[in-house]
Formats: sequence, structure tokens, C-alpha cells
Amino acid sequence: MASHQIEALTQALSRLPGLGPRSARRAVLHLMKKRESSLEPLLAALQAVADTLSTCSICGNVDTTDPCTICKDPRREERMLCVVEEVADLWALDRSRLFPGKYHVLGGRLSALEGIRPEDLSIDKLVARVAAGGIDEVVLAMNATLEGQTTAHYLAERLEKYPVRLTQLAHGLPVGGELDYLDEGTLAQALRARRPVA
Repeated sequence: MASHQIEALTQALSRLPGLGPRSARRAVLHLMKKRESSLEPLLAALQAVADTLSTCSICGNVDTTDPCTICKDPRREERMLCVVEEVADLWALDRSRLFPGKYHVLGGRLSALEGIRPEDLSIDKLVARVAAGGIDEVVLAMNATLEGQTTAHYLAERLEKYPVRLTQLAHGLPVGGELDYLDEGTLAQALRARRPVA
């Protein structure tokens, strides 16, 4: 039987995505066995992130600086903006290193069933970024779900009065698929084959 503190650590880890109670116990045992090489560096890294974690005031990315590393990068194409539902989607697309522009994170997707309305997302902030000018293309990189496509359609309606080219990821993405779970080859093909929003 483990102590209360070790059990609390196991329970905390088991709440992470992809880790159940058994996997969490194995992780805790590994951390205890490799205290100096695994546990202490993990604690230091967690503390460093906890002390500096912030949400980017420009795009909504999560980073340890505000503005985030992507928004501050002078090599990024200022005239291209990719709109995603969640930070995980931004990270998945950026890992492919195929999109040279900047991003905007909505913080979710429209969903009548879940009661998520346009005002619950950072849509007004997106419209303000586009209205300010300097953006030639907006890529709507919504997940290929019903809610994702509803969100893309709503955004297209909100942005149609601005002089920007609206595109969306190609429909090579699997229906019901989410960006964070796709391989880089699929993401690369979807970015290359993006098309204007009808």
C-alpha cells in the first residue's frame, strides 16, 4: 500500500489524457526508481512551466511568454493567418513546418448541443485582427466534424466582407477526424490542397 502522497500523485497522473490508473502507477514507480534522473528534472520542468505559463494575448496559443514564440517570430509570414479550434491543433499543424504564417486559436468550436455560442469563442478577436488589415489569406483549419464545419461556415460568413482570400483545409481529412491525431503526411496534403471557401 502506497502512502497518501504517492497515491495522490498516481491519481493526479491518471487524470491525464492517455493515462489510466495502471499506466499512472507504472509511471510513478518509474519516477520513484529513477528519482535523480527522472523525478527531479520532471519536477523542475513542471515548476518552471507553472511559474511562466500564459495565454498569448494575440493568437491564444499557450506558451511561457506573451506574445508567444510564434507571434514574435520575424520569419513568419504576417499576411497569412491559420484559424484553429484548439491549441493542440495549432501544435499539430506547426509540427508539420508547412504553414509559414501565424495562427489564431478559437478556444473551441460552435456546438448547439454543448451550448457553445460565437461569443464563447475568440471569434470577435479574429474578426478584429482581419479588420485591422495586413492579412491576405485566412486558412480555416477546423476539424472535419459537423461542429468544425459549422464553425468554418460561420467564420466564412463573418469574414466575407473583408478583402481576404478565405481557404480551408482540403477534404482529404477523414470525416470525424481531429487534427491532433493526424500524421504529418495527411496534414501536409491537407495544407497543400486547401481551397477557397464556397
